[in-house]
Amino acid sequence: MWSAEQPFIIPLEPIFDKVYHAVLGESYTSFKFVEGVTPLSTVPEVATTCILYLITIFGGQYLMKNRKPFQLEFLFKLHNLFLTTLSAALLLLIAENIIPIIWNEGVYGSVCNQTSWTQRLELLYYLNYLTKYYELIDTIFLVLKKKKLEFLHYYHHSLTMVLCYTQLVGSTAVSWVPITLNLCVHVFMYYYYFRATAGVRIWWKKYLTTMQITQFILDLGFVYFCTYNYFAFNFFPAFPHVGDCSGTVGAALFGCALLSSYLVLFINFFRKTYKKPMSKPKSN
Repeated sequence: MWSAEQPFIIPLEPIFDKVYHAVLGESYTSFKFVEGVTPLSTVPEVATTCILYLITIFGGQYLMKNRKPFQLEFLFKLHNLFLTTLSAALLLLIAENIIPIIWNEGVYGSVCNQTSWTQRLELLYYLNYLTKYYELIDTIFLVLKKKKLEFLHYYHHSLTMVLCYTQLVGSTAVSWVPITLNLCVHVFMYYYYFRATAGVRIWWKKYLTTMQITQFILDLGFVYFCTYNYFAFNFFPAFPHVGDCSGTVGAALFGCALLSSYLVLFINFFRKTYKKPMSKPKSN
């Protein structure tokens, strides 16, 4: 029988715990994100990775200028299949943890109450953060295959990693919204690339960008709501508000600014890619 405390027929956490223990030799319940202790938990580490990423991709473009593109179809398929599977696994694990919280505390409680930032979710958010480092390989494949590098691509890849870091440090309870939506999009996106590399024509390519735009609209609705309530409760109590929201000022403002820029850039990308220019009327 279905219950909010156990939303799936097969409990996933015991399986996850066995895998975690097999890899690290300890239970997943022992994890705690601590700045300066947990790997990749400091600003210098994040900043250095971003700089090395940009040097690598633009330096790689220069080195590949007079070389033939590499044929990396098998590795690219394997890479995309791995990310599709990983995204789906993380999505299900987070859903298994967040559904009971939404059921018991409501949507507002799930995005604003500090109690919604649990140890288990913190670990899953951290693992999602680590995947952003691995996803940088996407760009390496583009460079080696001599594909065009769009600004949106490397801007989004590098700064999403920074976004995940800021929300981990800020312990923002609303993190589950952009993370689950992003994972959902990635399940479809990396599956599309996996199939397209095999030469299969996918009719719903256009809708991937629509999904991403929808994702950012929903993200901003939740993030702006939480940010407004945080500032109203703590600094402008005379303003109408529901209550306080957990997190830090830096995490809130950075999240709002970056997600807003994503929405603008993806809408512009959609317009350039899928909107056909109107043909000029023929003159007699």
